[in-house]
Amino acid sequence: MKTYGGYIIDLDGTMYRGNQVIDDAPQFIQGLVEKNRSYVFLTNNSTRTQEQVASKLNAMGIQASPEQICTTSMATAKYIKKQKKDARCYVIGESGLSAAIQEEGLQLVHNENCDYVIVGLDREITYEKLAIGCLAIQQGAVFISTNSDVAIPSENGLLPGNGSLTSVLTVATGKQPTFIGKPEKIIVEEALRLLGIKPEDTLIVGDNYETDIKAGIAANIDTLMVFTGVTPYEKYEKLSKKPTYHVKKLQEWMKNI
Repeated sequence: MKTYGGYIIDLDGTMYRGNQVIDDAPQFIQGLVEKNRSYVFLTNNSTRTQEQVASKLNAMGIQASPEQICTTSMATAKYIKKQKKDARCYVIGESGLSAAIQEEGLQLVHNENCDYVIVGLDREITYEKLAIGCLAIQQGAVFISTNSDVAIPSENGLLPGNGSLTSVLTVATGKQPTFIGKPEKIIVEEALRLLGIKPEDTLIVGDNYETDIKAGIAANIDTLMVFTGVTPYEKYEKLSKKPTYHVKKLQEWMKNI
């Protein structure tokens, strides 16, 4: 069994479901700490800042610092800045996304006079927000979505994800967005930069085949699939391309850290 020096670890469905910590998650991270393995948490959730994500994890007994958090908001803001460093951005999303945009020195605007329309998960979505986004895209603004997850796991079941919100603008405008989050390579490359470990020495851990595992496959990084979130164990045999490893619970991987 190969030993990995670095781990890129999903959050929703892997470390927790909603506000409920997943069994073995704190012990799994403690095992990485004891073996001196590097790790970063990678999330498609754009609603929180690095500090907020780290605070939530620590409250659950999972060791994390803000520097170990890679969000799709961060990756989105950095991607846009590389394209246009003074871009005017219309954001549909929550505080984590707006904060990331501002931290990169990009401009936040509140009307269709913008260079980019950026869609992230927004639990206070309104028709007006979507309408402004539609108008801006029709007028030539670049359409960006933080991630394509159609559903997100919670302690009560699956809830609408950002992919579902993004689809409204896609259908209304006929335009396809550029997605930044998993399974795209863009966000994996940002996580690798934070991790500081070579791809061949890194393992991506996640519960969602369509995002976490496909991200690893796209980036040519080994993957560990755990069946505590979106993708059920019953679907494993039908997967088109299998993950490098799979376990039902994180505890089963502890001996391999």
